[in-house]
Amino acid sequence: MTSPADLQIFPGLNPVAYDRHPLHAMTRDWPETNCYLDIWIEVLASLKLPPEACLGFAVTQDFEGDQFTFFKVPLEDLESLYGLRVTELAIYDRVELHVLEQLKRGRLCLVELDSFYLPDTQGTAYRKEHGKTTVAINRLDIEGRSMDYFHNLGLHRLEGEDFDGVFHRGDKAQALPLLPYTEFVKLPESLPDTTELVRAALRLLEGHLRRAPTENPIQVFARQFAGQVEQVAERPFEFFHLYAFNTLRQLGANYELFSAHLDWLGENGVGGLETAADTARQISTACKAVQFQLARAVMRKKFDKLEGSLQPAVEAWDTLIDTLNNRLAKNDREAA
Repeated sequence: MTSPADLQIFPGLNPVAYDRHPLHAMTRDWPETNCYLDIWIEVLASLKLPPEACLGFAVTQDFEGDQFTFFKVPLEDLESLYGLRVTELAIYDRVELHVLEQLKRGRLCLVELDSFYLPDTQGTAYRKEHGKTTVAINRLDIEGRSMDYFHNLGLHRLEGEDFDGVFHRGDKAQALPLLPYTEFVKLPESLPDTTELVRAALRLLEGHLRRAPTENPIQVFARQFAGQVEQVAERPFEFFHLYAFNTLRQLGANYELFSAHLDWLGENGVGGLETAADTARQISTACKAVQFQLARAVMRKKFDKLEGSLQPAVEAWDTLIDTLNNRLAKNDREAA
């Protein structure tokens, strides 16, 4: 009989010796993107699959008035590319018991948990503030009060009181007003090869490009930026981090990942995407620079130097979309 400690999706992975994927390298503009996509980067890499293949959806990001689209890989893309089927898991009993059942079936669970009890958030949320975040559970030992989980930059372990905290057990037991949103992943019997992935990724990119915003979303944001910043400056400084995360960071990280997608296609035989990849990186770099400028402006309450700061990103987006449309239209002509 398999012991609880042996129930894990990737038995060979150890949080202590885990090597994160290069998309999470600290040399990048945005080593962390958002909790949901960061999970998929590491899970796909652990399956020996390239996460870069699924990032074509990033070209659809829009400005939503108060934030940029929180970019998440569409579940249908995960199935089309890799054969992964992601489905909501109904929670009607204790969360950890549902997770244990799925682990027994060889299925990975993605669960919303409280970052207050996640040791990898040391220095930010850990034991400081409560916040909703998503993790993917690789190993669960209920009796031993231990769990290995994918979150942010890699694979981590929590134990003891933190285990009780995330699952509301023992001294941390309490009635939950809402049960956490949980998904489970059915892994395929076989995985695609590179040729299949490139063909599928290019097809998906063409479809996503047709769904890209018709008006430059960075230009729309730029027109509202100054007014929003003045309102941010009137709030406690902690609010700046929330605003920056949902605007400049989501925009910059989205396009840094998109540049990795275009690079991956180019490395695998799809030519003519070098300019598009470079302009996507320009958006990322510009957003990082503006975020630093914004922090100084909010602290000093001086906003004049922010005028025009987004223009390089605005121009890069126009170049990016024009380049992709021309390149993929050529691809269609060649296919015909």
